[in-house]
Amino acid sequence: MDEKTPDHVPADDVQLAELGHKPELHRNFSTLSMLGLAFAVLNSWTALSASLSISLTSGGSTSVVWGLVTAGFCNLCIAASLAEFLSAYPTAGGQYHWVAVSWPKWVPILSWVTGWVNVAGWVALVATNSLLSSQLIAGIVSAVYPDFQWQRWQEFLIYVAITLGAFVINAFGNSVLPIIYRGAFTWSIGGFVLVSITVLACASPDYSSAYFVFCDFVNTTGWPDGIAWLLGLLQGGLGVTAFDAVCHMIEEIPQPSVKGPKIMLACVGIGMFTGSIFLVVLLFVAGDINEVISSNAGPLLQIFLHATKNTAGAICLLMLPLVCLIFATLSVMTTSSRMIFAFSRDGGLPASRVFAHVHKRLGLPVNALALTTVIVMIFGLIYLGSTSAFNAIVSSSVVALDLSYAMPIAVNCLRGRKTLPDRKFQIPNKIGWIIDIISLSYISLTTVLFLFPPTRLVTGSSMNYCIVAFGIIILVSGVQWIVDGRKNFTGPRIET
Repeated sequence: MDEKTPDHVPADDVQLAELGHKPELHRNFSTLSMLGLAFAVLNSWTALSASLSISLTSGGSTSVVWGLVTAGFCNLCIAASLAEFLSAYPTAGGQYHWVAVSWPKWVPILSWVTGWVNVAGWVALVATNSLLSSQLIAGIVSAVYPDFQWQRWQEFLIYVAITLGAFVINAFGNSVLPIIYRGAFTWSIGGFVLVSITVLACASPDYSSAYFVFCDFVNTTGWPDGIAWLLGLLQGGLGVTAFDAVCHMIEEIPQPSVKGPKIMLACVGIGMFTGSIFLVVLLFVAGDINEVISSNAGPLLQIFLHATKNTAGAICLLMLPLVCLIFATLSVMTTSSRMIFAFSRDGGLPASRVFAHVHKRLGLPVNALALTTVIVMIFGLIYLGSTSAFNAIVSSSVVALDLSYAMPIAVNCLRGRKTLPDRKFQIPNKIGWIIDIISLSYISLTTVLFLFPPTRLVTGSSMNYCIVAFGIIILVSGVQWIVDGRKNFTGPRIET
């Protein structure tokens, strides 16, 4: 793949040109730095532990452990299905581009819907990581000052500060991002090992029973037990989703059709492995689970407090996942801006020319980055008015991303799995059918369930505003389709 064409154009750029796009972004990410970015986006062990509040009340330990196993296996199937598309069509557009080339007859509308849903999912994921980070910071303050009463606007300001910080680093530190993401991968794996060993050593021999870790069931949601456990899948789904980060950054790595699928599958596998081990470790040292659930410091910090029996030590341990979440916010914002850039390049968003512009000096789509930042801050306003805002924001990111994954897989199945050309990564057809069916079944089930409110007793402030967010997205995209899209949007544009 290092060979050049006669006119000295790199083979990777020739492949991109054959797909209709000019190579505008620099291929400055190595395999390790891209794996670092992808794993920083998933950040499974950190995201899973920081979102423990979802499953502890909705299935308890059985939902925490076995929910991750279930979600992890299903997401590995989804990643394998999409890896075939990535190998055949390595462009930053990802899902909406794959839908377009798979079923030309329905290109405009299918590609439009997929692109909008995918953009929404990535913006919501930036919001999710900023929110998780702000909650950990708030938990530290609550642990040090137990009498301090947090107001929602105070946590919102931390959320805004983290988002703006991620924007500044992304905008002015593009050249060092590959180094940051290599460091993020090392920090995450090292932090996982260090925290696991430390809490086990500090808590010894006062461990929870194996029955509690693997079999304890808790349901305080008001929903029937089966539905409550399925709602707890949201935590596992969050921990292993967003692996399409590799797709949207694919124009910035060499040998994309070979390395891209491997990186995508590897980050899901590593995330599932580290996440499962870490959650089991946390449950073994959890102590009084009722105190963990109700703690103002948050479930993760409270578990560290139980394990270390020392506030300073627990806070020091929390610094490791907190830094991981900061890295995750950076990497998710990077990917979100590239997704907006790619969709705007094809005319999918309002003022597409503005958001498809690549800044000459900085070498990145600054306007797309700014749009991500503004929408994330607006999206965070949900937190000011809803007691279930955390579930709403997390649900929005997971549901939207899963729907964008389902679109190309469904199109491929409807067309008999015969739409993809020869490619470097190819699954045998019979196995491919099984993987695709598992993927679509999981996405269909969770899309409905994750729109449910987290508790059965629903009020104006406790409802799941995920469905409201989707309603706004549908309204805006629908208006944009009527005004401009149906006339001018033709799917991925041919530029070369």
